[in-house]
Amino acid sequence: MLTLTCPYCGVKADETELAPGGEAHLKRFGPESSDDDFHGYLFSRKNPRGLHFERWRHSHGCGKWFHAARDTVTLQVFGTYPAQSYAPPRDIVKAIKKRHPDWAWEASA
Repeated sequence: MLTLTCPYCGVKADETELAPGGEAHLKRFGPESSDDDFHGYLFSRKNPRGLHFERWRHSHGCGKWFHAARDTVTLQVFGTYPAQSYAPPRDIVKAIKKRHPDWAWEASA
């Protein structure tokens, strides 16, 4: 079972207490953008095998959204951090690089 620690209230919650919110760090496009950009924002998502950054909501707890860095194959969690972050914090980057030495942060387009 997947267990994530809420970075706001500090509770270790299993996935039954959380609500998934899809891919994290997406560039948002509103209705005033081009049709292609808006379509991409609404419907195009990465679904990688391995390292992935996701949004989660502590729905049966404090109710806040946060980000998680985890491996979708092994369910290894590298860490969680506030949803307002534009990039993963250094400690999470360090944990990821320990497991995936060639990995480099690349924000979603």
